[in-house]
Amino acid sequence: MKNKRKNTRVPFQVIIGLDFPDQSHAECETADLSLKGVFVLGVTGHKIGENCLVSLRLVGSTSHLTLKMKGTVVRVEENGLALHFYEMDLDSFFHLKNILYYNSEDPDVLDEEISTQIESFQDKEHE
Repeated sequence: MKNKRKNTRVPFQVIIGLDFPDQSHAECETADLSLKGVFVLGVTGHKIGENCLVSLRLVGSTSHLTLKMKGTVVRVEENGLALHFYEMDLDSFFHLKNILYYNSEDPDVLDEEISTQIESFQDKEHE
């Protein structure tokens, strides 16, 4: 199967919450993360195209931070599902960017993806 991904994915395990209109998944774990999406382990029973609210919880020794995004199911597998982020606030975007930089094997490629994403945000602001 050809890999259609356009964004750098990094292995990243963190607790994530998903709120679908008819069901919530509070303590799920991620497998990997990109600027545009995440793979969530152990979540089943959803269909491609379903939307949800995503809460990615980052817990440190002295602080707790939750990134909030809106996601759409784009792939369903036996062991979980893939979500595409279609909306997030600027703070969540910059925290996500920093996570990816820190965990990326090729920050230069990530720089280009982030520049493209920022231009996309700016275009939407001017519409």
